[in-house]
Amino acid sequence: MKKIAFLSGTRADFGKLKSLIQAVQKAAEFEYGIFATGMHLLGKYGMTVIEIEKAGFTNIHRFENHTSETTMDLTLAKTIEGFSAYVKEFQPDLIVVHGDRVEALAGAIVGSLNNILVGHIEGGELSGTVDELIRHSVSKLSHIHFVSNKTAAKRLVQMGELESSIFTIGSADLDVLFSSQLPSLETVKAYYDISFDEYAVVLYHPVTTDFSNTKSYAAHFVATLLQDDTNYIVIYPNNDLGSNEILAEYEKLKNNPRFRIFPSLRFEYFITLLKNAKFLIGNSSAGIHEAPYLGIPTVNIGRRQENRDLHTNTIVHVANTVAAILEGIDSAKNMQASPKKRKSLQNAAALFLQNLSSQKLWEIDHQKQFRDL
Repeated sequence: MKKIAFLSGTRADFGKLKSLIQAVQKAAEFEYGIFATGMHLLGKYGMTVIEIEKAGFTNIHRFENHTSETTMDLTLAKTIEGFSAYVKEFQPDLIVVHGDRVEALAGAIVGSLNNILVGHIEGGELSGTVDELIRHSVSKLSHIHFVSNKTAAKRLVQMGELESSIFTIGSADLDVLFSSQLPSLETVKAYYDISFDEYAVVLYHPVTTDFSNTKSYAAHFVATLLQDDTNYIVIYPNNDLGSNEILAEYEKLKNNPRFRIFPSLRFEYFITLLKNAKFLIGNSSAGIHEAPYLGIPTVNIGRRQENRDLHTNTIVHVANTVAAILEGIDSAKNMQASPKKRKSLQNAAALFLQNLSSQKLWEIDHQKQFRDL
């Protein structure tokens, strides 16, 4: 029986790993373990490790990786230490990480230096800011790549990765978007006590490479939301450097009836709210990946999503100024955009499990080699 360790540090990556873990959970030939860390263990972000438990998963190992200084290098170091100890105890045959967070980098480092296969979900994508460096670093430390599309696969080949180590499975989050099992809007509104008939969703994160401007940018953003007349569902930023500055500005929104503020939302519940929103505003990848498929306009602020795959007519790009953001909101309100067509109806979880069940995957060499084009 093969053992697979999944590492999750945020509500976002768990939303994309959830269906993959469920597929492994149901398969008799695999044993799984979940290393839950990062935002999952922070009370002010909703202690989302509870959502992992509510999803029916067991074998969850909790590890607090946050430090008093909240810097990414120290978080990385602490996560490596904790995950290394976990790996020695669990002894996985494969470590699965997702995306471009420092927790994923820690998992890839521990796996590669301990001669354990590392599988990277959604490598080959473009991130922007320091996340770009982390994502590609994780790819170079990984032995197996589960990519969402042919473009991402091509980038990995360009980076010297073996074509035989790349498996295109699609995006697990798109499976959720088009699932018939999503909760109804009425259910979600009742669960979170949301009374708005119409609303927009706010997801605004710090840009670590531009930390010195975070406070002023957050102030401009909140001032714009207060000037506008839209009802807003506000979700806390991630816990990167600069999040405290954003949260301090969000204090100005409290006790205002036009705003409902949440540390975190269940992924499926968030998707239902997004599906029914007037628009999404902020700088989240949800505006680049999920919203266009739903036909939901996005007001994308600043440079955090710079260089992402932005080929859609549903996104309005604006600078970090009050005037520019207000103009972007007006454009989003008047936008008549059709949903972006999904290129594939394949089930990412099923393809993930299918590849895990292939002997070809387990024969991939632990000793990586660079391949020239």
